[in-house]
Amino acid sequence: MLMRMYLRWAERHKYKTKIVDLQIGEEAGIKGATITVNGDYAYGYLSAEAGVHRLVRISPFDANKRRHTSFAAVIVYPEIEDDINIEIKDEDIKMDTFRASGAGGQHVNKTSSAVRLTHIPSGIIVSCQNERSQHKNKAVAMKILKARLYDLELKEKEKKMEGLVGNKKGIAWGSQIRSYILQPYRLVKDHRTGIEVGDVDSVLDGNIDSHIKEFLKIKGCL
Repeated sequence: MLMRMYLRWAERHKYKTKIVDLQIGEEAGIKGATITVNGDYAYGYLSAEAGVHRLVRISPFDANKRRHTSFAAVIVYPEIEDDINIEIKDEDIKMDTFRASGAGGQHVNKTSSAVRLTHIPSGIIVSCQNERSQHKNKAVAMKILKARLYDLELKEKEKKMEGLVGNKKGIAWGSQIRSYILQPYRLVKDHRTGIEVGDVDSVLDGNIDSHIKEFLKIKGCL
């Protein structure tokens, strides 16, 4: 639901998107996804979406039709320019290959073209299975890894400058930035800005500009 929301938002803004990795859940749904979004100010806007999102609904996978609360983490980082040097040592990278697959068994590769890179010092793991060849998947994964390492470096510098210990929140109750409530009433509430919207379907269809812009105003970015 979150992935569709962001893809629809990007479509509304005429941004180009690409799903470079998609991990299907063991029972249903999506376990995780990596999406690139290209366009003017894409990172600036989407940086407002980083954090924990909470969904409350009657689960379609529960035969007893009970209400379930789910949490998902959204991580946003910029794609770095080629002139920014992020050094990655070969010995710090562990590469695994596997067969790419999509939802419902679509686009299954017969060869192990999908790539998973583990950056040992930081523990960051990046996967790419969208491209047809292992070489191309590795190149895309390396680009994403560099972006994540660059983002990590920026955050470390910010912590040192501000004297912070760190403000990363866990994926759990009370740490969410926004709640999407479909049951027993319908409401989307942004816990940082206080904005509440009753038209949940519109928000989940990508109409999230009011939430993004209000948060950026508070941060002094607009």
